[in-house]
Amino acid sequence: MRRPLIAGNWKMNMTDGETKKFLDKLKSLKNSDNVEVCIISPFTSLKTLTEFLNETEISTGAQNLYYEDNGAFTGEISPIMLKDLGVDYVIIGHSERRTIFKEDDELLNKKIIAALNHNLKPILCCGENLEQRENNIQEKIVENQIRSDLKGISEEELYSKLVIAYEPIWAIGTGKTASSDDAQSMCKFIRNLLTKLYCEELADSVRIQYGGSVKPENVAEIMSKDDIDGALVGGASLDAESFSKLINYGK
Repeated sequence: MRRPLIAGNWKMNMTDGETKKFLDKLKSLKNSDNVEVCIISPFTSLKTLTEFLNETEISTGAQNLYYEDNGAFTGEISPIMLKDLGVDYVIIGHSERRTIFKEDDELLNKKIIAALNHNLKPILCCGENLEQRENNIQEKIVENQIRSDLKGISEEELYSKLVIAYEPIWAIGTGKTASSDDAQSMCKFIRNLLTKLYCEELADSVRIQYGGSVKPENVAEIMSKDDIDGALVGGASLDAESFSKLINYGK
């Protein structure tokens, strides 16, 4: 049985001071034990997050990493630095990294390998843009991303670590949401692809999230689908009460 993972991606929001206020508020709210909760903050808040949440069941995550352990890479953060802070997850291949910062699949493959080598759990993002959806090539796009990003990585390395987040680019931050049936269709396609690339046992164990304008009003319907095991949430995770409603979607 796959335990749902609700992860809040704060993107470039929340100062360290705002992070402390958020955590104080979240601590006062009742949160479900049936869902794994993860907060993914900017690098500047990770120390506060990991220290505050150290004795809780809430996981923490980073929004990016570089694939080298150390060196002359000004502005980058290594997997060793993240692991030293006690970070659990790291987002790799978010559409904003792919499009704005021109990160290609060859680079993302190196980042996933680096994360796994340091026992960080990668949340691999994939998804199509509106033009690709309208041309009905969304499955081809997603398959190419996943095949390339997982190239050379064995199933043994992925067990209990890999999370995949399907995020249709046209639904991120736009207020548009893929229908729950469309999201389920793609998540099922991804699971079948993992069966082809690896084996059914691994495919059944991997949690596949949906991301793209997820909010308290639509999360229950999205989470009711068989192959959707969580949500990667943007704007709705910036408010503690809103985030708590997402976590408690089943109540």
